[in-house]
Amino acid sequence: MSKIGKKPIQVPKGVEIKLTENLISAKGPKGELSQEIYPTVQVELKDDQLFVTPMGERNRDQKIVWGLTRSLIQNMIKGVTEGFERVLEFQGVGYKATVKGNDLELGLGFSHPILIKGAEGITFKTEKSSIRVQGIDKELVGKIAANIRSYRLPEPYKGSGIRYQEEIIRRKAGKKAVASG
Repeated sequence: MSKIGKKPIQVPKGVEIKLTENLISAKGPKGELSQEIYPTVQVELKDDQLFVTPMGERNRDQKIVWGLTRSLIQNMIKGVTEGFERVLEFQGVGYKATVKGNDLELGLGFSHPILIKGAEGITFKTEKSSIRVQGIDKELVGKIAANIRSYRLPEPYKGSGIRYQEEIIRRKAGKKAVASG
């Protein structure tokens, strides 16, 4: 049995769920998302709760898909009600970020600025030394945040680079000057 797959999903007020044979869509105050359903699982809506159940025999792959489907649906519902956010912090000489329209422009010490196009449903907010990536699709928010981080990975000697807010970078000691004598 899948521990995650067994749990019912509570559908909050204001969220409209549509079920078809192989597609589930959720519409809420922040927007609308849809997800394809694997053919080995079945999704039922009963009394403001969604139940995900496997069909046929339960092998290892089917248990994985069962829990995955439940998690994806849960993330859809959370996205259309609350939304998702990833906060990136940057540190380094001359590093800056500005929002230009729907796009994000990064100055990361290269000879040219880096322009990151804003995808549909994604917004950027910048503060002194942080970037907030917000949206309703958890996968897309994480993908764009990882793309931004990939331009300047945090380095362990000076601590400069772009990192997630909750990320801890283990610092290394630099070279020691050896006294000859």
